Amino acid sequence: MSHELTWLLVAVPAVSAAILLLGGKATNAWGHLLGTLAPLISFAFGVVLFIQMQAKPSDNRAETVRLFEWFSVGQIKVEFSLLIDPLSILFVLLITGVGSLIHIYSIGYMEHDERRRRFFGYLNLFIASMLLLVLAADYLLVFVGWEGVGLASYLLIGFWQYKTSAAVAAKKAFVVNRVGDIGLSLAVMSMWALFGSSAFATVNAGAEHLSKTWATLLGLMLLLAACGKSAQVPLQSWLLDAMEGPTPVSALIHAATMVTAGVYLVVRSHAIFEQSDAASTAVVIVGTVTALAGAIIGCAKDDIKKALAGSTMSQIGYMMLAAGLGPVGYVFAIFHLLTHGFFKANMFLGAGSVMHGMNDDVNMRRYGALRKYLRITYVTFAFGYLAILGIPPFSGFFSKDKIIEVAFADNTVVGLCALLGAGITAFYMTRLMMMTFFGEKRWEEDVHPHESPKVMTGALVVLAILSLVGGALYFVGHWIVKWLTPVTGFEEAELPISDVAMSLIILAVVLVGAGVGVMLFRRDIPRTAPVRVSPVTTFARRDLYGDALNEALFMRPGQYLTRTLVWLDNRGVDGLVNGLAALFGGLSGRLRRVQTGFVRSYALSMVFGAAFVVVALLAVRLS
Repeated sequence: MSHELTWLLVAVPAVSAAILLLGGKATNAWGHLLGTLAPLISFAFGVVLFIQMQAKPSDNRAETVRLFEWFSVGQIKVEFSLLIDPLSILFVLLITGVGSLIHIYSIGYMEHDERRRRFFGYLNLFIASMLLLVLAADYLLVFVGWEGVGLASYLLIGFWQYKTSAAVAAKKAFVVNRVGDIGLSLAVMSMWALFGSSAFATVNAGAEHLSKTWATLLGLMLLLAACGKSAQVPLQSWLLDAMEGPTPVSALIHAATMVTAGVYLVVRSHAIFEQSDAASTAVVIVGTVTALAGAIIGCAKDDIKKALAGSTMSQIGYMMLAAGLGPVGYVFAIFHLLTHGFFKANMFLGAGSVMHGMNDDVNMRRYGALRKYLRITYVTFAFGYLAILGIPPFSGFFSKDKIIEVAFADNTVVGLCALLGAGITAFYMTRLMMMTFFGEKRWEEDVHPHESPKVMTGALVVLAILSLVGGALYFVGHWIVKWLTPVTGFEEAELPISDVAMSLIILAVVLVGAGVGVMLFRRDIPRTAPVRVSPVTTFARRDLYGDALNEALFMRPGQYLTRTLVWLDNRGVDGLVNGLAALFGGLSGRLRRVQTGFVRSYALSMVFGAAFVVVALLAVRLS
């Protein structure tokens, strides 16, 4: 396949989305099949490109495909160009590969939904937008894909808009992401001012000549954008509410598309971040705080999907942490992003399988003992569980452990926070496993657990296998390091102790966290969540008061500002205009009374006027 045909990767799902969304009822019977075929075709194209790229020398694997001149304004010219290189091709394979499995799973999950064809159209739009985002060779074109992903997420989160909670969640995700978008739009405009272009090649070449101030400003703008898309503190509040969409949407957002966009943006912009220690440190701080915050939130959620959402927030925090560490961490940020895509899609789809067998109930307090009834779901979910904990030889052991190692190499405090996050992750994920698959039955009377159809469990099996073998990307000849080094650069981290000793420490902390989870949740679990709990639990249940903080800092002040502006407009601007109008209206009303329409009145006025003139003239003459 020629690189000139790279545009087909984006065009195929985009055209499929157009057919499904504009084709009407005529496409209902086969729309889901077309929607599933589209990402599979893109995946096949991606595999061919990947094989071709692998055959080339490591320093000659990047190619920019210029399609046409998009527009020009003055001296600024923007080309519609795609960049196919070792970084973008990995994202292509993840998006289309895992995305295809999610589409296949959705055939069974959405079988009885009347709007299934529209659902697949939105999924295709999501895939096409994300592919454009990671293949774009210009930050402005990235912004187009960025906004496409935001639109698709809004449509999918609110797909069941007849539910007030889904409509509100979609609106919340849309608004919060627009805050992040301000950062990317400002960054693009700043690039035009600084470099005369927003193309990657031009920006990367000019980044080393930036002043520290501008490098920091650009880095913070890009970080703001990343926080919005990847649900990092302080723009994380939308992610847990996004669970209101159908479960395949949650898997697509959390594993293969939306939340990975922020990590991609930071790593792709490494030339800018390497010019500013302040911007890189900000990325590390945001990632570390989010990794702990997401883990703490996950500990208190009884909704299985929201517990997994807190997990996603935390794991993306690990990736951001690594991306902020520079050349020692870029590769491992992307490595963990890939393995996370496997095991998190596995677990979200597994949660959907549990819901399918439990009459769509999401409350884990009404589960229990499901391992006996959902055997395939249980085994495949267990693979994802072991991977996220980092139990060898599962994929998370290789990817997350490397992030914790480089964190310790950079800063002991950051390393300890990352290690603590691993222990908390083991605890809340064990809690989820125990409440869902072990213990005694706590079901509603009308619930009869049953395994999902093969079209759903088949996708789970493939993702479970990937959750197991994904670590091979690193332990087989350090392939992922060699593959990404030409794009991101790489430096070996100087660990304070041997990597074997570090792995044993991390594993010990993980086992302690898991052990605590088993001890606390192996006994009978009340079907109703206790009301009297510790302040920490209350803190976690309320999402660390993220919504309350946003309301206090942004929503209420904005509301008061709006009310003030409305008052000033009504009483000030409109008051002045209306007051002048009233003044002249009153004067004219009074003057109008003089115009009586009677000749005798006008004649009398003329007499008095003439008399007045005569008297005035006599007075002047006599004086």
